[in-house]
Amino acid sequence: MEKTPDYAADFARDGFVILRGFYDTRTQIEPIRENIRWIIETLCHKYGVNAPTSTVDEALGPGYLALAKANREWGGEVYDAVKQIPAFMRLVCDTRNAEMFASLRKDSVPGLAAGGYGIRIDAPYEERFRAPWHQEFPAQLRSLDGIVFWTPLISVTKEHGPVEIAQSSHNEGLVPVHTDDAGIGKSGAYALQLDKEEERLGRYKRMAPLTEPGDLVLMDFLTLHQSGKNMAESPRWSIQFRYFNYADPTGIDLSWQGSFAAGRDFAKILPELVVKK
Repeated sequence: MEKTPDYAADFARDGFVILRGFYDTRTQIEPIRENIRWIIETLCHKYGVNAPTSTVDEALGPGYLALAKANREWGGEVYDAVKQIPAFMRLVCDTRNAEMFASLRKDSVPGLAAGGYGIRIDAPYEERFRAPWHQEFPAQLRSLDGIVFWTPLISVTKEHGPVEIAQSSHNEGLVPVHTDDAGIGKSGAYALQLDKEEERLGRYKRMAPLTEPGDLVLMDFLTLHQSGKNMAESPRWSIQFRYFNYADPTGIDLSWQGSFAAGRDFAKILPELVVKK
């Protein structure tokens, strides 16, 4: 009988697991970081923004912040451009990702969520685009049986606001939500708030792992988590993508359709998950 890997048992118990050094920093991470540097440098030249961009750390730090400060929409151009970097797509489609999914989900048929991959840029003290406590399923759909892949592009310190995870919260099952713009114009997935949030979160130990480029954090689609508050002087850069299970009964019922990233509101597909406020 084949032995179950230790990380699989940890994942099943905790709803998440951290795999240190899963990706090769030299061949998989650095090419992405260098391409981002070039994009920021090019946009700074295009718009006449005087900012340091000669090194990766300069470009991803003060270079990006100077560009976004000059015009927030220019920062948005970076966000849209970086997700099209070939090295990024190679990492998302690395065969080991599907193999990892299959090792955690017995008899699964792995799928990669279209529109469910990207590179987050969490600027310091910016609240509007910070992801609140949530489960991944309502924002992504595809299948109830899914896994978030999260890996940083910088060394994430406590000040950067690492991803916060409610340990073992996936065992609670689907949590109803309601919409709240938090008074700052949040919309889409950013505006979803858990029903009885504080009461639910009080049941679980909260984890905020510090990570390095190459590390991989895996989270169940039902694990409660949120983006930490970035209190550092530089952005928190990270990669996220989602794999789902074609063989999951809920996924089959949904025909594997997506939610917000696919231009659909999950509330119209699963209205029973929405609490009226």
